[in-house]
Amino acid sequence: MTTSPSRCGFVAILGAPNAGKSTLMNRLTGAKLSIVSPKAQTTRFRVLGILMRGRTQILLVDTPGIFKPRRKLDRAMVAAAWGGAQDADLALLLVDAKAGATAAVKEIVGQLKATGRRAWLVLNKIDLTTPERLLPLTAELSTLADFEQVFMVSANTGDGLDALLDALAGALPEGPLLYPEDELTDLPDRLLAAEIVREQIFYQTHEEVPYATTVETESFQTRKDGSVRIEATVYVSRPGHKAILIGERGQRIKEIGAKARAQLAGLLERPVHLFLNVKERAGWDEEGARLRAIGLEDQG
Repeated sequence: MTTSPSRCGFVAILGAPNAGKSTLMNRLTGAKLSIVSPKAQTTRFRVLGILMRGRTQILLVDTPGIFKPRRKLDRAMVAAAWGGAQDADLALLLVDAKAGATAAVKEIVGQLKATGRRAWLVLNKIDLTTPERLLPLTAELSTLADFEQVFMVSANTGDGLDALLDALAGALPEGPLLYPEDELTDLPDRLLAAEIVREQIFYQTHEEVPYATTVETESFQTRKDGSVRIEATVYVSRPGHKAILIGERGQRIKEIGAKARAQLAGLLERPVHLFLNVKERAGWDEEGARLRAIGLEDQG
């Protein structure tokens, strides 16, 4: 009896900010790999999610939302997104079906077509719109680029995801698996810790504060009892932001730390001791060293 050959390939998830890319990644892999918040532009660098579907290893690349960059940080994020598409065997263009064919979406479709990459169109958030809107939206976007296939899904409810995964499993090239079958991501624990802290900053602060903030893990040590001691620094660009993050009598930073610690303990499957320090550093989003620390390449 012959077994079918294994398949393996990279699938980049592209789209405008808030299309639901990170929610889709986490739902497909069944793990918390990308941080999620109701705010746009949460993901800042490429995150790899590894999943098995039969004999196929699907390597999902969650990319930052593509938007018009202003800061060095923005340029690095957009470059990371297109870099993810460039290296992939297949690109999934994820579109918020409720928002429709916005100018930002049309611009991304045009750029994607210019790359010549194999691309599938995935309409997300179908639970938030009416079925009558989906076919005209598909038709409109299909006139702008040659999509091999079209899928209609809800990353939030899981609708349509099995069909998408089955299609991906059959579309990737034959070849050996690149990662152990039980591995979920190539994201280092230090970066994961920083991202989980940053997610809580998105949830617990408002307006421009989370966007003007970065988190770096300074130390990550396994102790003799098996627990982990993590020290992380939160960099903010203005004194007012530092005051907001710390909160009255240090309450907000304590709350951010407590929720991040609980999540990390679940992800790392061991007790976590988390220590946060807040520092003001004007212009951190223009510093190459700060960008490299969060997994981005300096675009100059």
